[in-house]
Amino acid sequence: MLDPWVTAQFLGVIAEMLSGEEVRKGRSPFADRLGESVASPLLSLLDDPTDPLGPGASRTDDEGLACRQVGLIDGGRLTSYLHNSVTGAALGTASTGSAIRVGSSLNVGPRAVRLMPGSTTRQGVLASVGDGILVTEVSGLHSGVNPTSGDFSCGVEGLRVRDGEVAEPIREAIVASTLQRMLADVIAVGDDESWFPIDAAGVSLSIQGLSLAGS
Repeated sequence: MLDPWVTAQFLGVIAEMLSGEEVRKGRSPFADRLGESVASPLLSLLDDPTDPLGPGASRTDDEGLACRQVGLIDGGRLTSYLHNSVTGAALGTASTGSAIRVGSSLNVGPRAVRLMPGSTTRQGVLASVGDGILVTEVSGLHSGVNPTSGDFSCGVEGLRVRDGEVAEPIREAIVASTLQRMLADVIAVGDDESWFPIDAAGVSLSIQGLSLAGS
């Protein structure tokens, strides 16, 4: 199970992989997959700079175009990438108002990523885990992700979960999988949405099949 803070960090990485710039250069595991199922049907992901709760909320992007809500994944199906005017034209579509300037370079990326909350309470998400771990901290995520394949391996800390209840802490463990498999293996989505100062909001997620080493 992922704590909302950890979920938000993973969402930020995934949204960056849905950048039209990464897609057109073939550096995203989600390239050429529009319309396909890429996640559990429980998941709907969007970037919404118009939401005033988002730290990255803005009326316009860095090309001066109006920001808007961009649905990226709807019920598990990939529906859009994020575009500025250049990547949109290159891929035969329009800008999504997602231009971001990094120094003197114009790029494209998310500003306020949200995974739509589910209807399951946090305790209900824990119950769906049964026996497993609750990840409350993650380290080395960006350096531990292969942006082309989606493979990742990162350090985690948290608590063991036994019979749906939190137990003793774990430290210096390693979690490994692929982002694609992680998205597909979500079995419960919490209703406990929280915004964080990384331009992303997170909820509790129950995920099966993650590989854990050490503790």
